[in-house]
Amino acid sequence: MADTVTTVLGFIVALIVSTIVIWVVTKLFGEKEGIGTALIAAIIGTIIYTIAYWLLGDGTLASIIGGIVWLLALKGLYKIGWLKALVIAIVIWLLTWLVGLFLPTLTGPL
Repeated sequence: MADTVTTVLGFIVALIVSTIVIWVVTKLFGEKEGIGTALIAAIIGTIIYTIAYWLLGDGTLASIIGGIVWLLALKGLYKIGWLKALVIAIVIWLLTWLVGLFLPTLTGPL
């Protein structure tokens, strides 16, 4: 039971952090959509990567395919081109990595 609670809380915290990072980065790039769109992008990203890793295993191919599909989702949600979606995604990934250095993860101290 404690493992389930920890996993659910970790997922919620990760979703909140991802939503905030996506929202901040898209605002820096001049997008007008609100925090709700960022939340949808975070949820879709989680679903996309979960499916990619489930189907293809934990590896580079799953990361690449998941990344391309997530770019497609960003492109559609924010009504932007491929290049802008790619740049936004790279900044999101970098900022998320940076934030991850300072926050505990599910495999970490929690």
